[in-house]
Amino acid sequence: MRAVIWILLLASAAVVTASALGTNDGLVSFYWRSWRAEVSLNLFLLLLIASCFVIVLAIQGLSSLVGLPQRAREWRVARRDRTAQAALRDALAQYFGGRYSRAQKSAQRALVIQADTPELAQDNEFTVLGHLLAAGSAHRMQDRGGRDEQLRRALDLVNRSASARPAEEGARLLAAEWALDDRDAPRALELLGQLPQGVARRTHALRLRLQATRLGRQPQEALKTARLLAKHQGFSKIAAQGLLRSLAFESLDTAHDIDQLRRVWAQFDVIDRRDAFVAARAADRAAALGAFDDARGWLRPFWDQPADIGADERAAVALALVSALPGIGLEWLPRLEAASTAYAREGAVVLAVGCALAERQLWGKARRLLEQAAADVTLAMAGRRKAWLSLATLAHQESDSVRAAECFEAAARLS
Repeated sequence: MRAVIWILLLASAAVVTASALGTNDGLVSFYWRSWRAEVSLNLFLLLLIASCFVIVLAIQGLSSLVGLPQRAREWRVARRDRTAQAALRDALAQYFGGRYSRAQKSAQRALVIQADTPELAQDNEFTVLGHLLAAGSAHRMQDRGGRDEQLRRALDLVNRSASARPAEEGARLLAAEWALDDRDAPRALELLGQLPQGVARRTHALRLRLQATRLGRQPQEALKTARLLAKHQGFSKIAAQGLLRSLAFESLDTAHDIDQLRRVWAQFDVIDRRDAFVAARAADRAAALGAFDDARGWLRPFWDQPADIGADERAAVALALVSALPGIGLEWLPRLEAASTAYAREGAVVLAVGCALAERQLWGKARRLLEQAAADVTLAMAGRRKAWLSLATLAHQESDSVRAAECFEAAARLS
């Protein structure tokens, strides 16, 4: 198809030329002193066009000859650039392949080639990437001194050059990750704190912050970070729930007095306070610190609507209430009796109600429920032991030493 088009164009040019020049009878005369030369106008035009082509070709040839050294220099620079790029790619491939010594050597070779070529020295982003690859390889080989030196050079270059600024985020994230590998939580948090706000909220940065706060024994900060990760879908729903719950437990366990525990509880999100397991853990801590009113106050919403939570959650809430019974008021009795009626087959609920009735010295009702809880094999061993001990206390109140001894013996068997 292309050949046909060229033939048509040539035929058209021939027709136009024949039409324009075929009837041209003009002459062109040249005078030089006493000499005169005459040529046809057609020949003159052809010679003029040919002369122009010759002049253009001569100029191009002369330009090529003059620019030959420059082109040779550009070719040498291009060849060194290709060599440096190949060395950097080889370093990357070796790094991912786990050959860290080779990766470090290839990265350093790329940097040497660039440093020896002035035309390539301005590519600061290439230099930063080379330093980061060398630093990463040194880190994998436990060469912390070499790693820190390469990282320092990369960051210095980033601060001096605007073209290498996009690599700064990666350099600081890598440095924070290496600090975590060194178990240096303060250093990791310092590096993460230097990141821009947008970068600090990325999933990878949040994961690093979560690891750093957990390593640094900062469960409250870790809980906030985990909450952000959960919003960014950094975990599955089940994994996020388990992680948030465990971090809430760690936060509660760090409280050494009731005031500190109250502050921790107040800092929790509403979702955390509505978690039955978290509330049960908080109530256990409060009861251990002697704040029984606080413990019962944190558990009360779950006893008001026990149908809104599952069986495992009811068991946790019930066992937590057992430890917070001293000083329980009469206002609790209606909700406890309603719960024992609705969940008569759940040993933990029966145990909690029985212990509460015993605390209020309603021994007749309490004995029946406690005996039911003690005989429930599905109840945890600690709960059954608590039921037997409460029965022993009731028998002692009634001066039934034989029954008390039997209950103590049954509790001892469960130890």
